[in-house]
Amino acid sequence: MTGKNDTPAQPWWRGAVVYQIYPRSYLDTNGDGVGDLPGITRKLDYIAGLGVDAIWISPFFRSPMRDFGYDVSDYCDVDPIFGTLADFDLLLAEAHRLGLKVIVDQVYAHTSDDHDWFAQSRASRDNPYADWYVWRNAKPDGTPPNNWQSVFGGAAWTWDARRQQYYMHNFLSSQPQLNVHNPAVQDALVAVAKFWLDKGVDGFRLDAINFAMFDPDFRDNPPWPAEGRTITRPFDLQHHVHNQSHPDIPVFMERIRSLADTYGAIFTVAEVPGPDPLPEMRAFTVGDKRLSSAYSFDFLYAQSLSPRRVKASQSNWAGPFSEGWASWAFSNHDAPRCISRWCPPGGDLSAFAKLTNALLLCLRGNPILYQGEELGLPQAEVAFEDLQDPEAIANWPRTLGRDGARTPMPWSKDNTFAGFSEHKPWLPVGAGHAERAAAVQEADAGSVLNFTRAALALRRGSAALQLGEISFPEAPAPLLAIRRERAGQTVLCLFNLGSDAATVPADLLSGFTGNLASGTGLSAPAGLPGFGVWIGTS
Repeated sequence: MTGKNDTPAQPWWRGAVVYQIYPRSYLDTNGDGVGDLPGITRKLDYIAGLGVDAIWISPFFRSPMRDFGYDVSDYCDVDPIFGTLADFDLLLAEAHRLGLKVIVDQVYAHTSDDHDWFAQSRASRDNPYADWYVWRNAKPDGTPPNNWQSVFGGAAWTWDARRQQYYMHNFLSSQPQLNVHNPAVQDALVAVAKFWLDKGVDGFRLDAINFAMFDPDFRDNPPWPAEGRTITRPFDLQHHVHNQSHPDIPVFMERIRSLADTYGAIFTVAEVPGPDPLPEMRAFTVGDKRLSSAYSFDFLYAQSLSPRRVKASQSNWAGPFSEGWASWAFSNHDAPRCISRWCPPGGDLSAFAKLTNALLLCLRGNPILYQGEELGLPQAEVAFEDLQDPEAIANWPRTLGRDGARTPMPWSKDNTFAGFSEHKPWLPVGAGHAERAAAVQEADAGSVLNFTRAALALRRGSAALQLGEISFPEAPAPLLAIRRERAGQTVLCLFNLGSDAATVPADLLSGFTGNLASGTGLSAPAGLPGFGVWIGTS
């Protein structure tokens, strides 16, 4: 399938808008309270109608679901809770018929402890799989090999009685760390990628890929003083210089890229968590032999939105394509929804959602729109007794956890469960979400949904917004001005990030004609109301 701008010089993915789907929570078609692949297929017309270019589907592979699919027990099969490989084939074919590219998650840093590779690895110290995971002897006093901590809390080491050794896990103890330093492991992971490329997928999102390799000398991580920071778990008290971010990770990525290039313009995007992601993002994406793109948690964990933050993030990616290409997400399955983090108390959530969606689509890079953002869904409050997320349960109440961003997608007000299912879903429907359901907003010309469609259509028709240079004309905070330029087209994007009205400098608008606005008219405004948006072209 050939998409827009899909040429050797300009692959389809550069500047494309990606819509993330968390399959457990999208649409349940078989009445078990869990979303499934046929549910995604049923809603592909809706997704195509948004005007996005691609979908990214979070893991649907075989898994015991202790971390809800990010603990894979078989990389090359669909978990029965989501359907079958045949269901995926149908989804892929229908998406391609509608002009949508399909990106799937790949989890290369760890597997489930139910994976056959791990079963064989733990069986003995001298079998062909013995070195596929990270095993170490105890210290003489019986304690773990070093001080590395798990992201989810506690030591990154669990004792295994069969091997009489500790195995490493950066996340749950049921997610043992793959030894990606081992060429045989790399070969197996490349074979997994080939399996899905042979199926016809258009790209991969690489989960926590900076955890894939580690210091082979297993040196202790240095401490990170707690002063001035929010501490929720022991992991937060270390600089993670030895258990992740090894310089050989980009070399492994070259193997993935080399394979992908044999299938055409394949999109590969890395998730790069951590407090200093920029060097890794650049290392992962620079030149034409590594990944297409990378994204950090720069916005995902930010507790406020300001012109300064936007400018700082964007300025790191303002150079030529060869320097690397960023992707951007304001919300996803791992972070509280952005309007709940950023909108001031008592603020108009719908107006704020229009602002954040428009802003995301005006950034230079690949916007990743998380399911429900197009509806302006706020973070759901999930009671402790309803929590499913092991991180939230382990760190209650110091972390909000991830469940509040994973609640069912509201499609209508027709039943108790907002059209997601006829039966009790795996997580409760968020309070007030049914009132923001897709069917409700379809009928409202001024809804977040219809505004977001208009913003997507504007971006889709604009080379400047997709690929253009970026600059920031002077504007008094909380007003943010973004200028995008390409091929003789200039787009001016104005956002009032504050709740009070803001004056727009008259000279800023000279020569521009309005194309999209929220809170004001299309004619050049003298000011923007709180959370107002105005986008024009010259």
